[in-house]
Amino acid sequence: MAEIKPTAPVKATTVQAKKSSNLISWIAPVVCIIAGYAIWRFMMGNPDGFSQPDPKGGFWPHHLKPKGAFNRIYEGGIIVPLLIGMFLMVVVFSIERYLTIRKALGKGSISDFVRKVQYHLANRNVDAAIAECDKQKGSVGNVMKAGLHRYKEMISESNLNTEQKVLSIQKEVEEATALELPMLQKNLVFLSTITSVGTLIALLGTVMGMIRSFAALGEEGGGGSATNDLAVGISEALYNTALGIGTSAIALIMYNVFTTKIDSITYGIDESGFTLTQSFASLYK
Repeated sequence: MAEIKPTAPVKATTVQAKKSSNLISWIAPVVCIIAGYAIWRFMMGNPDGFSQPDPKGGFWPHHLKPKGAFNRIYEGGIIVPLLIGMFLMVVVFSIERYLTIRKALGKGSISDFVRKVQYHLANRNVDAAIAECDKQKGSVGNVMKAGLHRYKEMISESNLNTEQKVLSIQKEVEEATALELPMLQKNLVFLSTITSVGTLIALLGTVMGMIRSFAALGEEGGGGSATNDLAVGISEALYNTALGIGTSAIALIMYNVFTTKIDSITYGIDESGFTLTQSFASLYK
């Protein structure tokens, strides 16, 4: 029978799951929609901005003859506060993602950090490599640090062969990566969703405005006044399209910016894992 080599028990990852609250994911959309309504109702719909304000007030006052372009957007209808709220969501989640990803990038260049770790490992100075991870303070440093701790343990491990030790280091890096990446990608779904949905909601507002305009044209019999109302109604409806396209465009730009940053971090993590396994395989055969 073939000899069965004893194997050491596999230790759990040294990296702890990051505790991050989902509070902003629940509160921000609601607050943004409420703020969008407040801007539409009390700023764009300020009675002083209309020649014929609605004295009844209420949830959706029917003011007439806006004095300026800002007040004219109010006549785009109830879809406008939704679009404003979505724009505010883009701003809020862009700031939140920027701060999170900036922290995840850590200090200094990722490529320079990996080269420093490679240098220390080539000189068999694992503690100095771990110290570099503490200085980096980013996601790549966190993953590298977890791998280095397992790397250090495997140097003195006598119950495993080199291949098993390399696999153990690789598994540690993979587990640490699995804990880091969700934190980077969190809340990007809001930006990607707004990119797609913003234009559709704006189109809905435009169609509703067109329906109201043509209905008014039919009721008034197509006279000069009706034609004027139609032109005004179409211009008002197009404000919805403009707001939706603008919001979707900004959301798409920010989404691409953040995904590019995340890709660079992911590449650095992959490079760090490759560095650890190749270094151990070459130095501790």
